[in-house]
Amino acid sequence: MDIGASLKTVRKMKGLSQRELAKRAGVTNSTISMIEKNSVSPSVSSLKKVLSGIPMSLVEFFSIEAEAEVESEQKVVYRSGELLDIGTGPLEFKLIGRDYPNRAMSVMDEVYPPGSDTGEEMLKHEGEEAAMVIEGKVELTVGEEVYILQAGDSYYFNSELPHRFRNPFDEPCRLVSATTPADF
Repeated sequence: MDIGASLKTVRKMKGLSQRELAKRAGVTNSTISMIEKNSVSPSVSSLKKVLSGIPMSLVEFFSIEAEAEVESEQKVVYRSGELLDIGTGPLEFKLIGRDYPNRAMSVMDEVYPPGSDTGEEMLKHEGEEAAMVIEGKVELTVGEEVYILQAGDSYYFNSELPHRFRNPFDEPCRLVSATTPADF
């Protein structure tokens, strides 16, 4: 998916100038311009912040192209190739059940390559999140506490606490997570 082109299309559909979107999202005009030109690859938290100015969730943004393919019948099984990739940069976030109506939670298969990070700006949002590490190791910061989790370890916390994920290790980390509300 071309994030820059998609952001430009959505911004124009909503009748917003780059300046207006930047003002609403609390970022600089050049940030919007660089994302739209694909000069930078925004982190998950940066893209979420920009989309808050529209307002639009990450799922809505990444589902724009997929909406045309949504089936009218209710899906139960989602094959590997059908998961919606909502990751940015090197991070892989694949949403399970993207077209389930009125989802109460987001369930994702996440991969953090070596050296990846959700961004220096701590994440903070309504809800709860939980996950289990399937392979590798990940560094989780919640508030002032830093935790190292490895395969078989899990977490569960209030998402209103500032948090961040990093993989400073030499191997990829894969985890399966669930968050409420379903904002992805």
